[in-house]
Amino acid sequence: MLGVATVSVVADLWTKELAFERVAGFPVTVLREQVLEAKANGLRTLQSLIPAHEPVVVTPKLLNFTLVLNPGAVFGIGAGQRWFFIFFTTLAIAFGLYMFLKWTTRRDRWAHVALGLLIGGGIGNLYDRWVYACVRDFIAPLPGVKFPFGLDPFGGNGAVWPYVSNVADAILLVGIGILAIFLWRKDSAAGQHGGHHDGPARSENRPETASQSPGGK
Repeated sequence: MLGVATVSVVADLWTKELAFERVAGFPVTVLREQVLEAKANGLRTLQSLIPAHEPVVVTPKLLNFTLVLNPGAVFGIGAGQRWFFIFFTTLAIAFGLYMFLKWTTRRDRWAHVALGLLIGGGIGNLYDRWVYACVRDFIAPLPGVKFPFGLDPFGGNGAVWPYVSNVADAILLVGIGILAIFLWRKDSAAGQHGGHHDGPARSENRPETASQSPGGK
């Protein structure tokens, strides 16, 4: 778990540094003091700290890189609640460690991987919130792809994926998925194991039946 968490943190912070150094065509420096001042004046001012630049097209209609400062949580939810998310993320990391110590065994390797991803992703974004007072985002999936018939369920001008995120967000989603599958399979196995308890219970009654047979008199 610690190994996965460490790799996750390094991958997240390294890709953020690399993106903010190269995506705009020149290094973009994020200063905590400027972010705090900009946040006091509204989100538009915060985004003005990022110089205008053209997105880097990795794969047309599939993936772009563009620089965004996110004052909220995953996918921009909860803007302006930085201290709440610092507290919540710290609590979630502590709970993940508690789960590792109390709810898993050495054989639960997939659970350890999932918890490592969750802790690593949480630490990656927690570092940004603490050091920069915001989260550095750069991954823009499905750029320009919109829902048909004018649908707009996410409030993003009809975009199928209007959010810009980072490696930590992706790691968190993968960790949640793996942990959900692990818990589902564990519950299924426990249910099947519980169903087999009836067999031994019935077999334990057989000696009593045999002792009451005519041969036992």
